[in-house]
Amino acid sequence: MTEDIYQNLSSLGQNVEAPKTPEEAVLETVPNPHKGVQYVVRFTAPEFTSLCPVTGQPDFAHIVIDYIPAEKLVESKSLKMFLTAHRNHGAFHEDCTVSIGKRIVDATDTRWLRIAGYWYPRGGIPIDVFWQTGPAPKGVWIPDQEVSPYRGRG
Repeated sequence: MTEDIYQNLSSLGQNVEAPKTPEEAVLETVPNPHKGVQYVVRFTAPEFTSLCPVTGQPDFAHIVIDYIPAEKLVESKSLKMFLTAHRNHGAFHEDCTVSIGKRIVDATDTRWLRIAGYWYPRGGIPIDVFWQTGPAPKGVWIPDQEVSPYRGRG
């Protein structure tokens, strides 16, 4: 039975090339084994990279994704490949952060999701971007993200 669930996954357990664009990337899902339980799943990508759409220079961020799954979970390797596809993708910090969150919601139909993009300075200004689908459900422990604001050398 377990093998049947994972049989259609294209990246798990496979040597695959990273998608060239986020649009080309496929976010795969697996059944949630605890459908009736509200719990938080956290993904952290401390070395996320994308490109400035104006200069083509690399941008770096620490991305934190928290979500409460419903029927489906995000398959982590496909998420990694999706995030990697942003390395050659030009978009502003706000667009990158929010579009990643929306893609996960679209793929999984989560109960709740929040995403934070803690972007390193561009032009001397760090930009932090936060988005969530609505208020967190009551009775679910949502831990702090524990990412310090950028302090520079001070």
